[in-house]
Amino acid sequence: MPRQLAFDLPARAALGRQDFLVAPSNARAVAQLEAWRDWPERKMVLCGATGAGKSHLAAVWAAANGALTVPAADLGQADIASLGQAAFLVLEDAEEVAERPKDEAALFHLYNILHATGRYLLLTSTRPPARWHLQLPDLQSRLLSVPVVHLEAPDDALLAALLVKLFRDRQISVGNEVISYLISRMDRSAAAAQALVAALDKAALSQGKPVSRRLAAQLLDKPDSKGA
Repeated sequence: MPRQLAFDLPARAALGRQDFLVAPSNARAVAQLEAWRDWPERKMVLCGATGAGKSHLAAVWAAANGALTVPAADLGQADIASLGQAAFLVLEDAEEVAERPKDEAALFHLYNILHATGRYLLLTSTRPPARWHLQLPDLQSRLLSVPVVHLEAPDDALLAALLVKLFRDRQISVGNEVISYLISRMDRSAAAAQALVAALDKAALSQGKPVSRRLAAQLLDKPDSKGA
């Protein structure tokens, strides 16, 4: 049986069922969320590209603090007064309120309630507030004062550990050569890693073969297969 890779990366429980892997690419963001008691005005924006792990990390923070999580797309229809009673609140994909007057007004009202009562707010976004194209000047001025922490693209160590974990979750053992080959060819995101492992598992089952470098090459050599 191929030797299982070992990586010296700590794991953090997420939602009681998953592990959040910490590496240099996300260590600063993890540290900032762990230091939530020191956030200026009790607010923080967590930025990262799609698949960088911001929703996962926000879920870790929410679970640790009993936070309420709300998609920004629901904000315009939400009971803002009730949301303002949450001691800890996560607003997912916060930039989605931009250029939607009702949603911008709702976030402005919510921000003011949370600020007045000293409650904690974590916003996730693919871009910092300065690039949201907000139409409500008062909301923009408030959000521009909120600190921003960035999740960087996964480095090799994190991608390798993530791939090993994803294969292990499917009870698949792979060797060094498979992981190294995948890292050199795949799109560098957690979402791409998840899709790639699922595709390799499906291909292995359909062909009755183990996951190998040759199978990975067959899959990745196909058009549009890097994020498979």
